[in-house]
Amino acid sequence: MVRRILAEVKEYTLPSLLTPVCMVVEVAMEMLVPYLMASIIDKGVYAGNMNHIYKIGLFMVLAAIIGFIGGLFGGRFAAVASTGLARNLRKSMYDNIQTFSFSNIDKFSTSSLVTRLTTDVTNIQNAYQMGLRMAMRAPASLVVAMCMAFYINARIARIYLIAVLILGLFLVLIIISATKTFREAFPKYDALNESVQENVSAIRVVKAYVREDEQIGRFQKASRAIYDIFVKAEGKVVLNGPIMMLTVYTCILTISWVGARMISVGDLTTGELTSLLAYCMNILMSLMMLSMIFVMLTMSAASAERIVEVLDEETDLKNPENPVMEVKDGSVSFKGVSFAYNFDKGGKPVLVNINLDIKSGEVIGIMGATGSSKSTLVSLISRLYDVNEGSVSVGGVDVRDYDLETLRNSVSVVLQKNQLFSGTILDNLRWGKEDATEEECKKACEMACADEFISRMPDGYNTHIEQGGTNVSGGQKQRLCIARALLKNPKILILDDSTSAVDTATDAKIREAFRSHIPGVTKFIIAQRVSSISDADRIIVLDNGRVNGVGTHEELLKNNEIYREVYESQTGGSGDFDETEVD
Repeated sequence: MVRRILAEVKEYTLPSLLTPVCMVVEVAMEMLVPYLMASIIDKGVYAGNMNHIYKIGLFMVLAAIIGFIGGLFGGRFAAVASTGLARNLRKSMYDNIQTFSFSNIDKFSTSSLVTRLTTDVTNIQNAYQMGLRMAMRAPASLVVAMCMAFYINARIARIYLIAVLILGLFLVLIIISATKTFREAFPKYDALNESVQENVSAIRVVKAYVREDEQIGRFQKASRAIYDIFVKAEGKVVLNGPIMMLTVYTCILTISWVGARMISVGDLTTGELTSLLAYCMNILMSLMMLSMIFVMLTMSAASAERIVEVLDEETDLKNPENPVMEVKDGSVSFKGVSFAYNFDKGGKPVLVNINLDIKSGEVIGIMGATGSSKSTLVSLISRLYDVNEGSVSVGGVDVRDYDLETLRNSVSVVLQKNQLFSGTILDNLRWGKEDATEEECKKACEMACADEFISRMPDGYNTHIEQGGTNVSGGQKQRLCIARALLKNPKILILDDSTSAVDTATDAKIREAFRSHIPGVTKFIIAQRVSSISDADRIIVLDNGRVNGVGTHEELLKNNEIYREVYESQTGGSGDFDETEVD
C-alpha cells in the first residue's frame, strides 16, 4: 500500500529527498547551540573571557542562521512534494475512474468517490508533509540530543533514557487505542457527503415537499457522527500532553537535583547543566512530535487503503488484443443472452435467454413494466456491461471484439436521467461531436425540435446552461440531449424513455424527423406511451427480464395481453401516461 502511494510522487522525488536533508541540517544546528551555550557560560562568563564569548557567540549566530535556512527550505520542499503527491493521486484516481465500467462504478458510491478524491487525499498530503519534515527531524533530534547528553555526562543522560522509555510506552498505548477510533471516521465522511450531494441535487424536490427540516436533521445526524468519533479519538490523543508535561517536569527536577549535587563536588559545570536541561527538552519534545506523527500516519493509513482501492480497481471491460476498428452497420443480434448484476456474487438474473435479430435501419420499440430490464437490455449494445451468457453482436460482430471507443462512437444513447453540463448550449451539443459547426448543431436541434425554444432565448445557442441543466425545463433538457446524440452520426440510436417530458405533438415531430433525416440509423425507443412506439417497425414487450412478445402494433394488440392492457389503459379513459420509469 505504501509503495503504491509513493509511486505517485513521480516528478516530486527531488523535493522529497531534499526535505529530510534540510531537516537534518536544521537539527544539527539546533543541537549545536546548547553545547556552544555551555562553552560561553563556563569559559566565557565565569572566566570573564569576552573574546571567547564573542567568538562562540558568532558561531551560535551562524548556526542559528544555517538552521533557519535549513528549516525554511525544508518547509518549502515539503510543501512542493506533498501538494504534488496530492495532485498526482487525484489525477491518477480520476483518470482510472474514467476507465471504469458501470459494474466497477457500482462498487463505489458517488459520495465515497468524492470523499476519496478530497478528504482522503488531503489526509495523505498532510501526513506526507509531516512525514518528510517531522519523521526525519524528530528521530534525528532525539538521537543527536541523546548522544550529546551522554557525551556531556553519561550519569545524567541515563535519566533521559529512563524517561524516554516510560513516555514511549505510554504513547504507544495511546496511539494503539486511538487508531481503532480514527479508522471508523472515514465511512462517516461518505455518509456526510452523500447527504449534501443528494440534498443539493434534489433541492427542488426538497422544497416542493417542504422537507427542509428533515434534510437538516439528516445532515446534522451525519455531522454529529463524525463529531462524536473525533471527540472520542482526540480525547485519547490529548492524554499525550499531560503525560508529556509530567515526564518533562519530573526530568527537569531530577536533573536539577542530581546536577546541583554534581556541581557542588566539581563533577559537572553550570554550563553543562544548562545544556543538559536544553537537551532534555529537545528529547521529550521529539517524542511528542513522534507521537503526533504516528497519529497522523494512523489517520492517513485508513485513507491510503481507500485511495489504493480506487487506484488498483481494474475495469471489467477491456479491449481484445486485436480489436475490430470499424462498425459495418447498425444491425443488432442477441443470442441466448442472460445477465445479472453482481453475477460473481450470486446476483439474480435480470435478463434471461434473450434472442433477437434487428436489421440495420429498423425502428424498434421496447415496452414493459418498471423493472422489466428494458434499460439493461439496451446497455448491452454499447457494452456498458458484458453479458454473463450468450452474445450481443453489432454489425455482425460480437461487441466484445470491438475497440470500445469505436463501438461507443457508433452508438448514441439518450439515457433516462438526462445530464447537461455547465457551459453554453453549443458546448453541450459538441459533446456529441467536438468539431461540430454551428450549422451542424442547428440541424441536429431542428431534428430534435430543440431549435424552436433555443431561438427564443436571448443568447440563442450561446445561452449558458447551469450545472445539471437547472435553468431549462425537463422537456428542453431531453431535446438538447437528443440533439447531442444525433450529432455523433451514429449507426444505432437508443432513446431510453427520452421523450417522456415532451408533449405528444412534439414527440410525433421528433419521430417524423427521424424517419425523414436518418432512415438508415437503427433506432431503439424505450417508452411508456404507446403513441411513442406505435409506428415502430417492431415492438418488443419485456416481462421480468424475458421477451413476452415481438411484433407490430397491430399484431401485439391481437396477440399480446400485456401490450393490449397498456394500450387500453392509455386510450380507454385513463388518459396518456407521461410518467418516467426507472429501471
